[in-house]
Amino acid sequence: MKLLMHICCGPCTIYPLKELRTHGHEVTGLFYNPNIHPYQEYQKRRQTLNDYASKVLLNVIWPEGYLLEEFLRQAVFKEDERCTYCLHERLRYTAEIGIKERYDAFTTTLLCSKYQKHDLIREIGDEVSRKIGISFYYQDFRVGWSEGVKISREIGLYRQGYCGCIYSEKERYYKPPF
Repeated sequence: MKLLMHICCGPCTIYPLKELRTHGHEVTGLFYNPNIHPYQEYQKRRQTLNDYASKVLLNVIWPEGYLLEEFLRQAVFKEDERCTYCLHERLRYTAEIGIKERYDAFTTTLLCSKYQKHDLIREIGDEVSRKIGISFYYQDFRVGWSEGVKISREIGLYRQGYCGCIYSEKERYYKPPF
């Protein structure tokens, strides 16, 4: 199957890519993450994926632009709904590129992280699939999360400490003084 795989970062690509290739799928990556802030963090993740993709001969589609304002317009004052918007936007975009470029299905490396809202990702992937008309390839890649972490450390990939948005960065690092 010819798959378009949304990629959030290099480390989360390791296990899903290995697994998909093992099952004979032809995989192309897509780095579309308007949620990642600040810009320097976005650039670190982009460069890390670029370096890893070169090592494993993975073709990656790199959309132009950095859509900070669009993400913030949709998330501000709706912080409790930000993940739903963010996941939907990234999967919708991936599916649209998948249709345009004639892929058989789309998937995401977000299915690898034990920190992501796995059931929500699957639900949104299925919904986007029905609306846009391209199959959502679901596989629970969390079984390989530890393997991906181990390999990413061994090969020296940059590993981020939060999902990417400024809200998650605050949740991860801000500790009230009292």
